[in-house]
Amino acid sequence: MDAVQVFLFAAKGYLYLKKRKRRTWVHQINAARHTHGHFVTLYRPLRERDPVKFFNYMRMSIPSFDELLSRVREPLTKRDTNMRAAIPPEEMLVITLRYLASGCSLKDLHYNFRIGRSTAGEIVRKVCQTIWHTMKDQCLPTPTHKACVEIAAGFWERANFPNCLGAVDGKHVRIVKPQQSGSLHQNYKHFFSIRLLAVADANYSFVYVGSYGKDSDSTLFRNSTLWNEIESGSLNIPRPAPLPGSDVAVPYAFVGDKAFGLSTHLLRPYSGTHLNVKKRVFNYRLSRARRYVECTFGILSNKWRIFHRPFDVHVDFCVDMVKCCCIVHNYVRARDGFNFDDTLIIMGLEDYANDDIIAVNRHSNRFRDALSNYFISNAGQVPWQLGSI
Repeated sequence: MDAVQVFLFAAKGYLYLKKRKRRTWVHQINAARHTHGHFVTLYRPLRERDPVKFFNYMRMSIPSFDELLSRVREPLTKRDTNMRAAIPPEEMLVITLRYLASGCSLKDLHYNFRIGRSTAGEIVRKVCQTIWHTMKDQCLPTPTHKACVEIAAGFWERANFPNCLGAVDGKHVRIVKPQQSGSLHQNYKHFFSIRLLAVADANYSFVYVGSYGKDSDSTLFRNSTLWNEIESGSLNIPRPAPLPGSDVAVPYAFVGDKAFGLSTHLLRPYSGTHLNVKKRVFNYRLSRARRYVECTFGILSNKWRIFHRPFDVHVDFCVDMVKCCCIVHNYVRARDGFNFDDTLIIMGLEDYANDDIIAVNRHSNRFRDALSNYFISNAGQVPWQLGSI
């Protein structure tokens, strides 16, 4: 085709499209949103007549939902236009919480709530980002000196582990392979994922979440903002304190599994299979403290069942949803409690195998040795520990 033919073809196409009228502005299914959508037919009846089923549907009580809505209403409010009325913030929040709670697809939202699939994706991402930015300071504040002391007191009371700032662990969050990403997000188990690194307290709440990379747990932790604050001294970690009933002072530290490197402010179990009683007791006592982060992941994944299947959206969108779920986990945990059965199994989140070989620092090792000696002393032992190792 020469230039004249190309011009004539383009002109005919333009005239055809100009004359062709769109049949409907809104699809027939979506046009029934105000009468047949789940917001009208299911959410409102549950809210008015059945608080128990409302909790199961929204994963939070009616007062908790209303308080959350009051915090995000203003950023989510949009103006009506001459073409269409804006979706109200309440409906946007219901759509998002239902998506995260049920693990359904965006296409399911399209049919259930009678909105476009692309509109559903835009709503979910906007609400997730708004919840993170609006609620982060309240639900996931930077630990203060007082908060660190309270966290340590919780671990001593519930797990019999002293001077503990939190339990740290990392998990795989499954995702569908991003387009043109090669093996960037592929892990050693041969599926695609992003990494979630988190610190939990003894109350099954997150203290820190972040580091959505693909490195090992230890590398992620050492590259995190939390570790940078620890190293720079800006985290306000309390000074080393004597162990209860003893005059031996040890630093406050996080506890992790064998995937993490040992340091002054991070304790890990002793390695090896032929350990003496003292080291086995230490590993048992540390595991009692570390299980709180595992239980926290269990509550997170069983309440917000989006984690039960691979995330099928863009990686940045996945990160927004993971951060939002961690925020609403803390929010609901503080107001509505948790189901104990959810702590027993973790669905959809996978452990990570660490291949890094990290040398043990003698200076850090002496604090671990001091704790292992304390755990077999009269002041630090618990009656059942020898029967549990």
